[in-house]
Amino acid sequence: MTPTPSSRRARVAGAVAVVAALAGATVPAATASAATAPREAAISQARANVTHNAAVFGFGTGQDLVLKDVVLDADGASHVRFDRTFQGLPVVGGDLVVHQDAKGRLKDSSRAAAHDAAVKSTVPKVTAQSGAAGALAAAPGVQDAVSTPELVVWAADGTPRLAWRTTVAGTGAHGEPAGKIVVTDATTGEQIESYDAEHQATGTGNSEYTGRISIDTTAKTGGGYTLTDPVRGHVTKDANNLSASSLKATSGTAFNSTTNVWGDGKKFSTDRSTAAVDAHANTAWTYDYYKNVHGRSGIKNDGKGATVFVHVGTNWDNAQWSDSCFCMMTGDGNGSSDPEQVDLDTMGHEMTHGVTSATANLRYSGESGGLNESTSDIFGTMVEWYANNSVDTGDYLFSDQSTPPWLRRFDKPSLDGSSADCWSSSVGKLDVHYSSGVGNHWFYLASEGSGSKTINGVTYNSATCNGSAVTGIGHDKIAKIWYRALTVYMTSTTNYKGARAASLNAARDLYGASSTEYNAVAAAWSGVNVS
Repeated sequence: MTPTPSSRRARVAGAVAVVAALAGATVPAATASAATAPREAAISQARANVTHNAAVFGFGTGQDLVLKDVVLDADGASHVRFDRTFQGLPVVGGDLVVHQDAKGRLKDSSRAAAHDAAVKSTVPKVTAQSGAAGALAAAPGVQDAVSTPELVVWAADGTPRLAWRTTVAGTGAHGEPAGKIVVTDATTGEQIESYDAEHQATGTGNSEYTGRISIDTTAKTGGGYTLTDPVRGHVTKDANNLSASSLKATSGTAFNSTTNVWGDGKKFSTDRSTAAVDAHANTAWTYDYYKNVHGRSGIKNDGKGATVFVHVGTNWDNAQWSDSCFCMMTGDGNGSSDPEQVDLDTMGHEMTHGVTSATANLRYSGESGGLNESTSDIFGTMVEWYANNSVDTGDYLFSDQSTPPWLRRFDKPSLDGSSADCWSSSVGKLDVHYSSGVGNHWFYLASEGSGSKTINGVTYNSATCNGSAVTGIGHDKIAKIWYRALTVYMTSTTNYKGARAASLNAARDLYGASSTEYNAVAAAWSGVNVS
């Protein structure tokens, strides 16, 4: 039987993210030797603070903490992010952040929906084979599918239960990566939820995007050059039209040149390095934006560069980030009217999915899924503003180069015919690319304010959902607030209400609780009906 492609639709509303004020005991700051690094000291103190405030964190017998990320503030405060396990099983919706002052004293916490992570039994009544078979049936659009079940404690709605989280991975109709994650109750066999395993941005293109630019390459011993960035560590390769499921970081063919001159800039170029030029340069711009603006060294904040593949699949009209191979994949377009998917904000968008995965890990379902997509739109757009390229100028039109006149827009998202301008209780039931409109609209209002205006030659007209007038404070400030909210306060199940709280906490940290910036963030959220 040949399966038919499935559309990307997330149908399950996300769980609620909780930001809890602490009323428990605070552990005295640990005595550290002079040789103890601040990061390690913060981690050790955070573990102790969770143990000594077990009731606050819902941390009990059988649980363990798995370090995810650490943010150190200039004043010595720290924010340590953990995932949780119960009797060795991952707890979905059990992640938390421990906020500590410069002396290691507990200040506050952020946690996902789960409080108590315990289940009565970790022995499933439904077999792994049964869960895998059910997951395959729930993913009819995935070709050459492989189903891999994993036993977890599923608590994304706040109530822990034993479940099979099954990843179905394969390829789509054009050789692109395709997959589903299906969660089933390991006691009853009931399907809890299913959502897309991959993060994609849908788009088409009509030009090569950034004109003549400088790119960083590596000179080879014996002569010639290769598209390896020696500054940022990423390498751009030709996938040779292999399907995504066949790709590994070691796959593909290196691009080489004897002259260090790459591509011809033509639409539907027969020079395969033309797409690689945009991909290589735009990966560098994304890396530089996160490094120079937010102090983040690479996708995982570990200084490591990614592998970037161009010419993935056959007539694949899309682009995608993959955590599994730590790589960026771009297709060649549809083969007739749309060229390669390597424009600036599209690539910034996709690589931001990697940043989100390495930090808050916003679940790709319900409102948290919409926030995941919105975060990629926001920072993809910010990469475009940061690059300040004369051909692809900064704007609030996402993917305007590869999907003219635009794929999504921030001032009035509903102009695409599907996205939400305002929050409502049904937003979480939309496809995540459409529920993201609420976050995108907030970002525009907070950055530029309401009303009509022309910016870089583009006319915008943004109305609030509550009839208020909002004054913006500029996208640079709002992006810094959003980055801190993502990396310090958000968790995997954060919803729009939780995002408001997280961004207000971030604005307070950066500018003060009575600042213009804090008030602008609050007013913009109210302007999209999030209170």
